[in-house]
Amino acid sequence: MGVVKFRLGAKPILVIIIGVNDLEIVSKFIEPLNQIGYEFVYHEEFPKRRFFRKGKWRAGTHHLHFYQFEGEHWNNQILFRNYLRSNPDVLKEYHQLKVDLLATFRFDRVSYTKNKSLFIQNVLQKAKKEEEQTKN
Repeated sequence: MGVVKFRLGAKPILVIIIGVNDLEIVSKFIEPLNQIGYEFVYHEEFPKRRFFRKGKWRAGTHHLHFYQFEGEHWNNQILFRNYLRSNPDVLKEYHQLKVDLLATFRFDRVSYTKNKSLFIQNVLQKAKKEEEQTKN
């Protein structure tokens, strides 16, 4: 099990990414997390993730993302975080993108997420390419 955290400050949301050995175990967390204000939200487009939110709908204050520890999606989260840490200019660009998207899509999480996805995918491609080059 592992936890990823990263501070950007574009939105006042605490995002915690948790790695578990088996995603099926997360179903046992639904009720206890619900009792402390977290709502389980299944997203068909993210079948390898379990997501909980807390706060006003479309303007949540806390997000919990569960992934299989050391699985592809977990590894992508780590790779993205590490790339941003190692590339301050890319981090600034990502932060500015999030600020701009927040101004445009403040209460439209779907559009906000969709519009930052291309940036994230491009960063992951660069990070994977660099990772491959350092292995060779």
